[in-house]
Amino acid sequence: MTPMLVAGSMGAITVVSEYSSGLVRTTTVAVPARGTVVLAKAVVTAGVWTVVGTVVSIGSFLVSQAILDGRHAGVSITHPGVFRGPAASALPAPVCALVGLGLGVLIRHSAATMVTSAFTLLMLPTLFEQSKRWSADVDHAMLITAWRRLVQNWQPDPASHMYTATVTGSWIVYAVRPLAAVVFAVVVVRRRDV
Repeated sequence: MTPMLVAGSMGAITVVSEYSSGLVRTTTVAVPARGTVVLAKAVVTAGVWTVVGTVVSIGSFLVSQAILDGRHAGVSITHPGVFRGPAASALPAPVCALVGLGLGVLIRHSAATMVTSAFTLLMLPTLFEQSKRWSADVDHAMLITAWRRLVQNWQPDPASHMYTATVTGSWIVYAVRPLAAVVFAVVVVRRRDV
């Protein structure tokens, strides 16, 4: 949860810092195509946070497996279904960073962006429950819910009265949320004055 919050905050800072310092005026004079600037920031942010997320995820997997091997409970990454967990744990960093970037373009104020990012990524999903269909559908669109389903290596209990997210739907959330945030940021920055 903490890496999601940090990545979302750092993604927001990539944009908000220019607005708070006034450097955004210089940037728009140097590159009048504001959408291009946002896309460039998104590419760099996604690249950096993908590397960070991958290093943290693989490092965590290796450390945990070293501990579990000492207790004869370790699992190889090539074991069926195991690779999805580290892959799903590496991707929230760039996804949350891009969501934070989109919120930073929209809000343009450091404190408000950080609070909104934390609320959207971590607190909003707790308002929805899995026992009602409409609430579960909204919850399944949340990043943390998608992550939880992707790292879950067992099938949900079919006898339970909960509506659980699907693996495919969770991967779609990982793809759509950052894409929507970046597209929204590009549209907003093109239509708004500096």
